[in-house]
Amino acid sequence: MQVDFYHLTVTPLDRALPSIAQRVVASGGRLLVVSDDAAQRTAIDRLLWTFAPDSFLPHGQAGSENDAGQPVLISEAPVPANAARNIALIDGRWRDEALDFDRAFHFFDGERIVEAREAWKSLGTRDGVERNYWKQDDNGRWSKAA
Repeated sequence: MQVDFYHLTVTPLDRALPSIAQRVVASGGRLLVVSDDAAQRTAIDRLLWTFAPDSFLPHGQAGSENDAGQPVLISEAPVPANAARNIALIDGRWRDEALDFDRAFHFFDGERIVEAREAWKSLGTRDGVERNYWKQDDNGRWSKAA
């Protein structure tokens, strides 16, 4: 199980998430996007339709009759109704249910850095968990810091 911590310092979530979602879907995978914040879920839903003029990223919000068919499903709960093996936690809050997936993307900003550090330390004691910490440089490029 792999957990990738993404510390958002330059590039906002609305630029980082679509790139990862595209890569997951292009590789034949499915992604569950999780946030407790209803306004954030709605914003991400709109974003995934409009983030690039030349691309289309099929997705939906959880609770519709077609949840199982969505390559990207946006939800308030870490329950993969779309059979996703990848999960993106976008509200800065770690959830241990993410360990049931093959890969987790944990996005957080400066307001949630204390919680992210606690999650990092906690996951370090878990068998079978590979952790990666990605940080942005001043140009917004991601580099692996740990």
